[in-house]
Amino acid sequence: MTGSEIRARFLKYFEDRGHTIVSSSSLVPHNDPTLLFTNAGMNQFKDCFLGAEKRDYVRACSSQKCVRAGGKHNDLENVGRTARHHTFFEMLGNFSFGDYFKKEAIAYAWEFLTVEMGLDKDRLYVSVYTTDDEAADIWHQQEGVPKERIFRFEEDNFWSMGDTGPRGPCSEIFYDNGPEIGCDSPDCTVGCDCDRYMEIWNNVFMQYDRQPDGELVPLPKPAVDTGMGLERITTVIQGKQSNYDTDLLRAIISHIEQLSGKTYGEIAENDVSMRVMADHSRAAAFLIADGVLPSNEGRGYVLRRIMRRAMRHAKMLGFEDPVLYKTATFVLQYMAQAFPEEAKRSDFVAKVVQNEEERFIQTLGNGLRILQDEIAKLAEKKQKTIPGETVFKLYDTYGFPVDLTADIVEKDGYILDEAGFEACMDEQRKKARAHWKGSGEEAISAIYKKLVDQGINSTFNGYQSLEEQSEVSALLRDGELIEAAACGETVEVICATTPCYGESGGQVGDSGSITSDEASLRIIETRKPLPDLLVHSCEVVTGAIQTGAKVKIKVDAARRLQIVRNHTATHLLQSALQKILGEHIKQAGSLVTPERLRFDFTHFSPVSNKELQQIEELVNAEIRRNSTVSNREMAADEAIEAGAMALFGEKYGDRVRVVEVGDFSMELCGGTHAEAAGDIGLFRILSEAGIAAGVRRIEAITGDTALEQVHQQQQTLSQLGKILKTDPANLEQRLLKLLDNQRLLEKELEQLQAKVNADLGGDLISQVQEVDGVKLLAVRVDGSDGKQLRELSDQLKDRLPSAVMVLTGSCDDKVPLLVVVTKDLTGQIAAGDLIKPLAEIVGGRGGGRPDMAQAGGKDTGQIDNLLAAAPEQLRALLNKN
Repeated sequence: MTGSEIRARFLKYFEDRGHTIVSSSSLVPHNDPTLLFTNAGMNQFKDCFLGAEKRDYVRACSSQKCVRAGGKHNDLENVGRTARHHTFFEMLGNFSFGDYFKKEAIAYAWEFLTVEMGLDKDRLYVSVYTTDDEAADIWHQQEGVPKERIFRFEEDNFWSMGDTGPRGPCSEIFYDNGPEIGCDSPDCTVGCDCDRYMEIWNNVFMQYDRQPDGELVPLPKPAVDTGMGLERITTVIQGKQSNYDTDLLRAIISHIEQLSGKTYGEIAENDVSMRVMADHSRAAAFLIADGVLPSNEGRGYVLRRIMRRAMRHAKMLGFEDPVLYKTATFVLQYMAQAFPEEAKRSDFVAKVVQNEEERFIQTLGNGLRILQDEIAKLAEKKQKTIPGETVFKLYDTYGFPVDLTADIVEKDGYILDEAGFEACMDEQRKKARAHWKGSGEEAISAIYKKLVDQGINSTFNGYQSLEEQSEVSALLRDGELIEAAACGETVEVICATTPCYGESGGQVGDSGSITSDEASLRIIETRKPLPDLLVHSCEVVTGAIQTGAKVKIKVDAARRLQIVRNHTATHLLQSALQKILGEHIKQAGSLVTPERLRFDFTHFSPVSNKELQQIEELVNAEIRRNSTVSNREMAADEAIEAGAMALFGEKYGDRVRVVEVGDFSMELCGGTHAEAAGDIGLFRILSEAGIAAGVRRIEAITGDTALEQVHQQQQTLSQLGKILKTDPANLEQRLLKLLDNQRLLEKELEQLQAKVNADLGGDLISQVQEVDGVKLLAVRVDGSDGKQLRELSDQLKDRLPSAVMVLTGSCDDKVPLLVVVTKDLTGQIAAGDLIKPLAEIVGGRGGGRPDMAQAGGKDTGQIDNLLAAAPEQLRALLNKN
């Protein structure tokens, strides 16, 4: 049975028992600022367990892609060296949200393993929480597990989500791999650290809600969260001793064998490198497919650590050119049946990986030389610790993740000064505050979750109407419920229904007004902290507003019109980008405001002016076509299958809203839009720039704002035409002619200046004096800047082959200063040593090479004093040397 068949059998088993199959969520978690990556099947159901989200089902099952690589480097270093450590893995899970509990969950797990998978019951053991007699009785009496095979543990058998909230006991299932796999200890049993008794399934029974005072209160509707690693159960089913020997990973290793020409199983160190490449290729491919890009902070840095460790091991296998992009592409193609959407992004993933590989190859050689030099120094001193400063330099300047440095030096018995490295990192953090703040999303206030638990929610009706009769469901001030708010106060207003769009999906929230018989409020903004909750941030303008008041809510129609123009234009822009630049273009973020739109997209080179013009023309052509903008609700899978574009890693429900602009654009989108493309009026691109590795940003304007920009540009051209005495159509020709004339004049001026300098040089030679046998020319040349003084010194050297020159003067209220020492005298005097005391006289400072130094001062009144001091300063330096 293949790993893919096991995955399919698991999902089918639970679907047949009333569970809804839910697609894996993105590796980038949503609405959880505490989490770096999705690392468990329950992550996407967290709000369901907390009661903050209600779905159309109470039973679910999934195969969730997960990444665990956020710990210290030793965690990552174990990957490839042990049988079961991974950065990327799949977690099979079945979930109950207040439906079934322990009896059913245990029955399902046991039946799936022993009947569906055919595992020998005599090789299965279970554990329960120390005091969970209920679970122990179910295992023994319901499923017939002998009491001697039921173990009770405390530390590993109780799960919690935080200091407060849902929690409960766990029950794990273990598989006996046989005594030949064990540690040979006579005390070896379930719970031993060896690989004999391997945990394959964990059932979490959420039955308590911990209060702030520590009391455990029984939940009214207990829930079930289970997890079984696909790699582990596949190892058991296929009778393998290592996860890497299953078809899930062995196929990738075989691909690496073909690319490298080496055979897996012949040389132990090569095997490690192949396993590292196989595992890390999976992690890199899926992280990038979900929108994570390599960088030096947050998620991007973890991805870079994983990729560069794999690249290092590729080099150890003999690869000199980029290769990880090939293995990452193979991963997505190999797993396309289970993850079709990610497979569609394989071209983009390959470009990101190859780009990172090429960058790393450039810096790898330099970094390795620094590391080898440091090791040589330590060897002379008979020391074995790489200094923290060196580790930090490799990280900061050459992009060496700490794990990579540790990996490289480990084989020679060296360790890292981690404390020293952390001290350098702390110093860097003080200079520039850490960029990553959790997931980048704001934590959802507990009060909003509490309101939803109490049945308070909002229905958005703003697609159909900009006005709504409603009722105030709740009032909040500073996160606290209040009954009323008076004139002048700022308050959050939650109504049963509203036409105001809450900020989400890149679109800003609506503003407008709320009025009742007793009060009028100005809506500053509308937010959407939870899927079913819309919050109006308001200022009470007159009267007082109370909970339960009947109100009229009105959207600022003019502002909404500007927003919908920009939002629909964003859809047209994305489609145009794909048509002009290629299908690899994916949205990486957006912002839609009344004033402008901002669109971030994946692309690896600047967009040329010609391409930008083509994109702008294509969007405007579609606007002129005036296609109808339609929307419909459909199943998420059906919409994706129909070709609707979705945002990288966005969290979509089972039913989605699809927005179409004729046959030009089709996207999943919950935002507000124009009725027809022609409503946009005009589209103009303002700028295009890179914002991160592989991510570009376009800013644009539409409608009246775009037209106003056109008018302003026309006025500017007209004004320039008047100044240059030509019509706008001939401006370019006129300007080019003026520039040609300017260049000719500048050339003539340089020639005249050279003649003047030659004449001046002849006059200046007469002012040469001698200081202790060295010729010194210290003269004032007013009106000459630094460049002109250098040109003059070049001509003077023809007449003074052995001399020290001090040239200065007043130029634009500043004091340029030049000291030149001919080559034959630099052994006696350095220009930089002479210029420093002279520059201080005119309030300046400078420096330079032994034969020439420059400075600038501000005090023009001290120029003569500077020149008078030059002989004595020169004498002092000559005597000193």
